[in-house]
Amino acid sequence: MRRSFSLGVYLLALQVVIVLVTTCTAGLLAAKLQSDRIREAYKDRMLSTAESVARLPSVIEAFDTPNPADIIQPLAEVLRKASGVTYVVVTDRDGNRYAHPDPTRIGQKVSTDPSTPLSGQVFVGTETGTLGTSLRAKVPIRAADGTIIGIASVGILETQLASDFADDLPELIGWLAAAALIGSLGAAMVTKTIRRRTFRLEPAEIGQLLETRDAMLHGIREGVVAVDDSDHLVLVNDEAMRLLDLREDPTGLPAAQVLERGGLLDLARGAEDVADRLVLAGERVLVANRMTAKSQGRPVGVVLTLRDRTELYDALRELDGQRTVTEVLRTQAHEFSNHLHVIGGLLELDRPADAVRYIERVGGAGSLTSATVDRAMADPALAALLLAKAGTAHEHGVSFRFSPDSSVTREAGDDTLTVLGNLIDNAVDAAGSGGTVHVLVRSDDEGVRILVEDDGPGIDEAERGRIFTLGVTTKQPRRTHGRGIGLALVSRVVSRRSGSVDVGRSALGGASFDVWLPALVGVGA
Repeated sequence: MRRSFSLGVYLLALQVVIVLVTTCTAGLLAAKLQSDRIREAYKDRMLSTAESVARLPSVIEAFDTPNPADIIQPLAEVLRKASGVTYVVVTDRDGNRYAHPDPTRIGQKVSTDPSTPLSGQVFVGTETGTLGTSLRAKVPIRAADGTIIGIASVGILETQLASDFADDLPELIGWLAAAALIGSLGAAMVTKTIRRRTFRLEPAEIGQLLETRDAMLHGIREGVVAVDDSDHLVLVNDEAMRLLDLREDPTGLPAAQVLERGGLLDLARGAEDVADRLVLAGERVLVANRMTAKSQGRPVGVVLTLRDRTELYDALRELDGQRTVTEVLRTQAHEFSNHLHVIGGLLELDRPADAVRYIERVGGAGSLTSATVDRAMADPALAALLLAKAGTAHEHGVSFRFSPDSSVTREAGDDTLTVLGNLIDNAVDAAGSGGTVHVLVRSDDEGVRILVEDDGPGIDEAERGRIFTLGVTTKQPRRTHGRGIGLALVSRVVSRRSGSVDVGRSALGGASFDVWLPALVGVGA
């Protein structure tokens, strides 16, 4: 099998061919220009000489003498030698020669057409005469009264023009050869530079590397976003497009048009590398890492890696809940043992009715029941969420009150579940053991209203504008796994639905969140 040329040899040969073709083309053009320049120079010289002969008083006066050739021939030879032309010929109106380089031809008629100068016009062109093909100029000779009495013809042989052009060729060829040599050396340097920049890889190897890189970047389960030093996106893999809800490849666009302010955009424009920072992309919780990309020690951009941690956030939130339940159970273990002692004592005293009443009072009194929810909730998912949150609140020692004014006549939708779940979780955490949470949910054809109140410490008025910012939390430091996300998600949902959320102080003394979600056209609220 014949081995193909390497990239270096191919590039060098291609560039040398281009240099040679360009040089030869330029040489031919320069040769033509030089030839035209020589002809133009001789044209000017011949025309000037012919006009000088035609205007010499001695030549004009000689036409009236018995033998004009005796006067005109010596003058013509002097002018011919002085101007460097091949011949100077003078004739009368009938074409009889009075001057010619070959004296034997004096008195003979000219062999070319004299009609143009005899008509009073100047002729400049190429004709073939007795001496050969020549470039010539013919000028009419006029008497004192303006009458045309003869012709002055000055010419140079084409062979002489070719000889003059040949004399200039060596210098022209030398310059062209030098240009070709310099161009070839430059091509070799360019080839060497390109090979060094491509790490001496062949095109097939480069293509294979690019295909492998694209396959790996677009096949990994983490999102990858690369931003260059001019703040433009240079890479967004498939997973990143999914996480950022992008439908078209944004490569080449400014980062500000694609990445969200306050989240990934601020992270990309930051000055330091960051590991495992929670950010929101739309309504999706992501774990982002930022790393500065460098080439030869110089920063060339930023690489962001993204992981979907919406489920992890939910798991961490549930873990916090379980930790709280464990703490509550530990602190209430002694109280439960006292309840058991009371029940046991009542049974020993043969007072079972009192024991039952005591169990009802300390056990399920005041808890939310499925019957209560079913009567008000037409959405099973919403009813299940409320029952689950009521159970969680009870495990935390929080009294969960469901407003009797609540009424949901159709499916509430995922947005309602997201907002309600996060607000209840925050309210239960804020109320704490022994606290109270009040919930109202109402929906109609216009939208859904959600009101969640607690009797916790409340939210300072100065803090109400920033609690919806990602990462901002008022919870205790020991319980901040994934904190600062719930209210940010609520804000994103409300903003997308063009709704509203009012934060204030509740009638219970704590915080109050009043949310309005307008109904979606053609979709259940």
